Order: sequence, then C-alpha cells, then structure tokens
Amino acid sequence: MFIDPIICQFPEALEADRFITATYYCATKSSAAMMNFAAALAVEQTTGTWLKVPAETPELRERCIGRVVGVYEAPSYQIEIPPDVHERQFIIRIAFPWANFGAQFAMMLSTVIGNISSSGKVKLIDLEFPKKFLAEFKGPKFGVQGVRELLKVYDRPLLNNMIKPCTGLDAATTARLAYETAIGGVDIIKDDELVADAPHCRLLDRVKAVMAALQQADEEKGEKTLYAFNITDRTDKLKENAYRAIEAGANCLMVNYFTIGLDAARMLTEDENINVPILAHSDFTGAVYESPWSGLSASLIGAKLPRLAGLDMIIGLTPYGKFPMMMDTFISLGYQMLSPLHNIRPVFPMPGGGTTQGHVEDIMKKFGNDVIIAAGGAIHGHPLGPAAGAKAFRQAINAVMSGVGLEEAGHQHPELGAALNAWGIYTEAQGGIFDLKG
Repeated sequence: MFIDPIICQFPEALEADRFITATYYCATKSSAAMMNFAAALAVEQTTGTWLKVPAETPELRERCIGRVVGVYEAPSYQIEIPPDVHERQFIIRIAFPWANFGAQFAMMLSTVIGNISSSGKVKLIDLEFPKKFLAEFKGPKFGVQGVRELLKVYDRPLLNNMIKPCTGLDAATTARLAYETAIGGVDIIKDDELVADAPHCRLLDRVKAVMAALQQADEEKGEKTLYAFNITDRTDKLKENAYRAIEAGANCLMVNYFTIGLDAARMLTEDENINVPILAHSDFTGAVYESPWSGLSASLIGAKLPRLAGLDMIIGLTPYGKFPMMMDTFISLGYQMLSPLHNIRPVFPMPGGGTTQGHVEDIMKKFGNDVIIAAGGAIHGHPLGPAAGAKAFRQAINAVMSGVGLEEAGHQHPELGAALNAWGIYTEAQGGIFDLKG
C-alpha cells in the first residue's frame, strides 16, 4: 500500500478557502485498506482514473486533486480486526478544491457524490463550505426576519396551511378554501406540491381568484396573509411563471426544488425581478436520503443546500405523521435551517405531514418561535370546518406561549377542544397519528 503525500494530508495543512470538505459514511469488507479506499474516492472525483495518465502532472495534481483529511473507523480497531467482523464502517473526510467546479450546485454535486455514488456503501452526510465560497451566493432574500417583516409578526411561530384536497380543485374553490383558512388566522397558505398550471386550474386564474379572496380576508381579520403559488414546471418556463404570477398579484411563490434542480431554484431566488418570498417543497428528496448506505443525508439535501440556493422557507417531514422520519433527523433539519452560516440568512423550518394542533407544544419546545407550523388535513378536516381548524392552531400557539397546557386550553376554546378530541395531544412515547410505514 502506497499513500501519496499530496492526497493524504492533515486538514490544518490546507489553505482553507480553497476547499470544500465532504464527509462520508462508508462501509466495506473487513479486509479493505481504508486509506487506499479513501484515496481512490478522492482521485476518482478529481484528476484521476484507475491508472496514471501522462497529462496528470505534479502541478495539475497539486492544484486539482482531492485530499483525504480524515479516516475514522467505528468501532475504532487499532491492533486487530476480530474474526467475526465481516464489514468495517468508517467516516471519511475529503477536501475538494472548489476551483474545479465553481460556485454552483450541478458540478459541485457531480464532484462530491458523482461516480462514487455507485461505489457501494458510500453516503454523503455533510459539506463544509469556506467563507469565500459562501460569499459567491446571495442566499435568501427574505429568510426568517424578512418573512416576519412582511407579515408584521415578530414574536410567535407562524401558521401555514396546505390547501386540501391536494389537486383537482378549480380556482374558485381554491380561493374559497384560502379565504376560510385565512379568516381562521393562517399566516401563509400554499398550493400543494402536486398543483400544476393545469387546464382545470390555470396558474393565473388561481392567482387572481385567491388574491382577491385574501384581500377580503385580510381586511376582516386585520392581518396579512401570504399565498405560495406553485410555479414548478419545465426549467425554461420557471421565470415566465414567476413573472406572470407576480404581475397578477402573487405575494409568495413555491417550487419543488429538488425536481427543478438547485441551480434552477437559485436562478429564481437571485433574480432581482422576483421580489417575493419563495417557499421550498422537499418532495422527491426521500429518494436520495432514505437509504442508510447511500445518497445524501436529509439535513444536507433537505436544509443546508436549499438554504444556500436562497429559498426562504423549507418544508420538511416530521416524525408525527404518515412518513418515516427519525426525531433526531427532524431536529437536525430545523437546526441546519436556523443556525448561523456566515453571509447566508437563516430560513424558516416548516414541519408538515400529519401535523395536528396536538403537536404544537412539542414543535415549539424543539424550535422555539422561529418555526412555521404547517397543517393540511388538521385544518380542512377539522370537525367544525377550516376556519375553526386554523383558529384551533392559533389557540394552541397562544396557549403554549402563555404557559397554559394544551389540555387546559382545549377546555377554554371549543375549536381547540374539538381538534384535541379528534386527534389527541402528542407525546413522543405515543408516536404518530397515522402512517404509511407498515
């Protein structure tokens, strides 16, 4: 085994601003030489192939080759591999010169998890970006503080509603449901991720009908409501959809960021003509994070990267409802959206997917007030109607903020009481209310 001193280095020896550091979880057969394996990953994704080629000069290697800056085994075997161990597990850290690909997502991801995504048990779990790289990105126009300033709401969690049923509604029905939920106290309403610019509900028809309904609702309740219109489409139609929606009165947009691509999302967020917040829906990301052995971590594809792309609010799944999600993963997603990241503004986590009024206290305990509580069925399916469903969420938020337990608040407010009678109060031991897991 020969270790190249250019490839294998201490992280302290590197010029920090030149490199993005990728952290991987890897597992291989017990006989593998992991330093060689790590070096092979670094070379495969930068200058090399399976043998030396004449044009791979020392100068080119120093400028462009990936550096292995850490290989850590768990358990940390030091003197022998026990005979009953057939697979060894490692954390590998590789520093990539970002001059190889520039400040973009497509070639960055092609580099850090390109061909090696086909190398067996290799999962990209984090990326660390230097300040110089982050400075190339504008990040969210609004983020947490900007969205709060638009709504004039500074001291409590925000409330979101997804219009239900998910798809099939015409513009007039969508507007009626938006009005009812807005009257109940919802701050942000959104199209479902499945809503397209379809013949039965054209985007511009929906914008005009919904915004007229929300103007009436806002006047009646004395609060502002944002509506995130889904403009997800072919790449060449994204800007056109955004411009047309804003011209027709839209005050918020939404994209399915993983299906359109992170660079396409960044194209929208950095466009000076798009001056409204953009909500990020994370559908399809499960295809790359659910495997424990391959793909990308949920916190990377579901939080850090869309935040870097400039999206202002990011929907993530929860452990509460119908999809499998570990509580640790859920908390990590929120913290990745809210923690400092140099020049990139914090963005709102928006946990959804089976969230009810009985989950409000647990969400607020985990994330404080900088969270958007997102609900679909628990508002539209409320026993007393959508307005009451929204009102029940606001009652739950107010109760938690004032130190009143949800059960006690349910006795004081019929809307909240009806929701808690229908779906209960969440405890971690209890688990979700329904699922698609078994």
